[in-house]
Amino acid sequence: MNRRRPQGQNEKQGLSLAKKSACVELEVGSPEYSVVHAIQDTRERLQITQTELARRTGIDQGDISKLERGTRNPSLKLLKRLAHGLGMELKIYFIPIESSQEGDSQPTDRAGALTQM
Repeated sequence: MNRRRPQGQNEKQGLSLAKKSACVELEVGSPEYSVVHAIQDTRERLQITQTELARRTGIDQGDISKLERGTRNPSLKLLKRLAHGLGMELKIYFIPIESSQEGDSQPTDRAGALTQM
């Protein structure tokens, strides 16, 4: 199942993943959005299916589908297995929150990252 990132207005407002019955809105820049896209983009770049990723990781294909739709929150252990199955290393960063001029806090980059091994 190939899913592409929405472009245009959806990119600004957030991402609606999956079918309408299991639709989840993910905010652009959120950690969830970043994780979903890191997994999908890497899998597509490697040209492997969810079934192949499931075989490589021992994770059920249905669970990979749920992760990619944003309807399941993965554990750190699961993310490590996915990264390994994609030939990547999982790195998670804690980044200080910067204050804006009005005093509101806005995160600079709240996402983890998958990096190639």
